[in-house]
Amino acid sequence: MKYVTAIIKPFKFTEVKEALSAAGVSGVTVSEVSGCGRQKGQTEVYRGAEYASSMLPKIRLEVAVPDSLAEKVAEIIRQHANNDEIGDGKIFVFELAQAVRIRTGEQGDDAL
Repeated sequence: MKYVTAIIKPFKFTEVKEALSAAGVSGVTVSEVSGCGRQKGQTEVYRGAEYASSMLPKIRLEVAVPDSLAEKVAEIIRQHANNDEIGDGKIFVFELAQAVRIRTGEQGDDAL
């Protein structure tokens, strides 16, 4: 099993979610996060005052999938989150040692 985590721009979330759903992927966890990378923040105007923000709003997607789907999920996210701009995000794929469905006790791929 693999655990895929992606950090993407918020306005790309719906597109990515719909593409994952169309591919049969369910069970996505979504969090609103802030972060910075190579884009080094941005300048914003708030109530007439300009200030620099080094922490930009992002969306963090997390999904556990069988090994056979990991590359497909990462590619779907990459294609649909891509805006050809700095700050489009990152995708991380980790080994997932175990998964257990709390309600039934199913384990491994059956728990996904």
